[in-house]
Amino acid sequence: MKVIIHDLENEQFELMFPHIGKDTLVISDTGRIRNCIGCFGCWIKTPGECVLKDGYEQMGAILSQTEKVIIISRCCYGGYSPFVKNVFDRSIPYCLPFFKTKKNETHHKPRYQSNFCLSIYFYGEQITAQEMDTARSLVKANSINFFVPQYEVSFLKTPDDLRKAVMVQ
Repeated sequence: MKVIIHDLENEQFELMFPHIGKDTLVISDTGRIRNCIGCFGCWIKTPGECVLKDGYEQMGAILSQTEKVIIISRCCYGGYSPFVKNVFDRSIPYCLPFFKTKKNETHHKPRYQSNFCLSIYFYGEQITAQEMDTARSLVKANSINFFVPQYEVSFLKTPDDLRKAVMVQ
């Protein structure tokens, strides 16, 4: 299974990618996602599942069942758009609350034995070199935290560039 997380308008996404395969789950902003409240309920009260019931509570389990995650996000000061960042925050149940040290850094332990590859497509007309460096560092850190063995980061200017770069079947 593939997962596409995007912040495009749904109509724009559907025009750009009209032939999404049945093995692909598309996660977009329905206007219902709530912000992570940092309650640790996904680790203590309902292990592996967010306590906020808004349709995004299964993000950890979804990531555990995918082989590839494609993220399409506006580049916001070298980071993800608010919606995409929120999806990442709500995906923390993918990890266990326990820690281990990896390359002199503290990271969570994996909840699942699965791994997924990650492709990030940042878009924006005026992304600076500094924002690109920040975004690359962010994706690298996210990849370590989510046990991603392989990732790629691309920067594009327009939705037309996205259509050519993102191969989704």
